[in-house]
Amino acid sequence: MINKLNKTVKVFIISKPDRNLITEITLPSSKSISNRLLIIRALSPRSFRIENLSSSDDTRVLVDALSGEKKIVNIGHAGTAMRFLTGYYSIIPGERILTGSERMKQRPIGELVKTLKALGADIHYSEKEGYPPVRIIGKKLEGGEIAINSSVSSQFISSLLMIAPCFSNGIKLKLEGNIVSPAYINLTLKLMNVFGIRSEWKDSMITIPPQVYKPNDITVEADWSAASYWYEMASLAEKTELIINGLSGSSLQGDSVLALICKEFGVNTEYFNGGIRLTSGHSSIIRFDQNFIDHPDLVQTFVVLCTIRGIPFRFDGTVTLRVKETDRVQALKQELEKFGIQLQSDADGSWIEYDGKPVVRDRTIQIRTYQDHRMAMAFAPAAMAGFKIDVDNPGVVSKSYPGFWGELKKAGFQIRKTGSSF
Repeated sequence: MINKLNKTVKVFIISKPDRNLITEITLPSSKSISNRLLIIRALSPRSFRIENLSSSDDTRVLVDALSGEKKIVNIGHAGTAMRFLTGYYSIIPGERILTGSERMKQRPIGELVKTLKALGADIHYSEKEGYPPVRIIGKKLEGGEIAINSSVSSQFISSLLMIAPCFSNGIKLKLEGNIVSPAYINLTLKLMNVFGIRSEWKDSMITIPPQVYKPNDITVEADWSAASYWYEMASLAEKTELIINGLSGSSLQGDSVLALICKEFGVNTEYFNGGIRLTSGHSSIIRFDQNFIDHPDLVQTFVVLCTIRGIPFRFDGTVTLRVKETDRVQALKQELEKFGIQLQSDADGSWIEYDGKPVVRDRTIQIRTYQDHRMAMAFAPAAMAGFKIDVDNPGVVSKSYPGFWGELKKAGFQIRKTGSSF
């Protein structure tokens, strides 16, 4: 029932009467894996079963796009769908206009479009140069050797890689500049390999010969990015005995590094068949400096965690946060000011710093989400530290974790719904 309410309730008021985290939860399946598998299945000579497919908004709009015959395809806020479908529609016969929300029309896609056009794709901008919407007329592409600026988005690269086996000549893709989120490029290549696609990544060159995907039934693993909010809660709790179902130590996801990082924050991880168990441990960390180039989806979690605990940090590799669902660097700055915290950052968002100044306590904090699911989920755990957190537009979590609020209630958080916003 709480998922349905998410669509209409404007504010959730979140509190936690104690600081214990004792429960068992099941995480949503990985939308990163789900969305890649959907494109791979669409490119395969025959369909295959995808078990435990993500129920997130991002995956749902991709399913709708791939199963429909609409000429105008609106993917809303789903950035992954925008990037993946731009590549996919470039090689699928027919004309389509790919568009999205007003925020999506502000998120650059020029580097991907430029590279596809250099490969012979027929793509035109419908409004602003370099940004959605785009008009795509699909056709067979020959492929070949091409370069792309890899410092903008790894999803541009993944979009190209997944369609590369269908090119007449395959692809030799040279990655120029500082590669952002290489773990997600690796995820794409590993999933392609599951379906028989050979590739080689040597230095800055990725080579994929022309091949045919081999259909194979598969089950999607749980989402390690979603686990970050529970690790955050565990780090803020006085006592943790938390079972999280669906995670594995042999995960394909780069964000599984959470288990190692959070040991310093006093969270022990024990693996068992079918999941993990988190328990309270010794926290030895007094400062946290980290490069998040491989794990951008974890930045908001650790920014909030460190500021609540008063742990100074410098985070590098955060430049892509400027072009996510919102400008995440600016959003974090604005919301943390309500805690009395002044974040420092480079103008382009390539680093973020915090000096360890204590947060202002004993007050209710009103958090705006900026249509960003990760803003809502990163700040909600602050209730574990004694804050009362008002979250505006709580339904935004459906983008990746529709059951988040229900799991919080199960864990003993109190959630009061109101119809007013701020």
